[in-house]
Amino acid sequence: MDDVINRQERSSLLFINILSIIIPVFVAVLLSFPNKLNLGEWTKNLSHLIGIINSATSVLLIVGLILIKHNKPAQHRIVMSTAFVLGGLFLVCYVTYHISNPANKFSGEGIYKNIYFFFLVTHIALSLIVLPLVLRAMFFAVTRQFSRHKSIVKYAYPIWLYVSISGVIVYFMLYQLFPAK
Repeated sequence: MDDVINRQERSSLLFINILSIIIPVFVAVLLSFPNKLNLGEWTKNLSHLIGIINSATSVLLIVGLILIKHNKPAQHRIVMSTAFVLGGLFLVCYVTYHISNPANKFSGEGIYKNIYFFFLVTHIALSLIVLPLVLRAMFFAVTRQFSRHKSIVKYAYPIWLYVSISGVIVYFMLYQLFPAK
């Protein structure tokens, strides 16, 4: 019986590893297409939805931490599952926006440009790192391996929170403070 469980877990973790490679590569390939798809004007508004999703995810992550610290695992599970679903929705909106719209150029200058690029670069780099961590954390939670869940969340949670908040900062700087001219 243990062999079957270990084999199933190895298969699941292998699947997580494969997803953690395929998703960023797929996104990078889609974004590298020089010609954008004409999906309609509505896609221009997706940048604002992406900002809202990142904001909501940030709030949910903080609420999720508060709930688990107050020993409310059922509510924690709902909140964190919602944050996870929002992550999937973010990915769909992000890809849809970027395959149908040219990249916006940051119009800020001086120190603002440095701040923007710092948040953009760290946001992108850490989003690649956090994906396999969050997938593993969810896997361990769903399979009720709470000690393993807790040990990986020590790393996944602060990175995921930073990625969400830095996404809001990048959105705010790019679309609100320094919109394209």
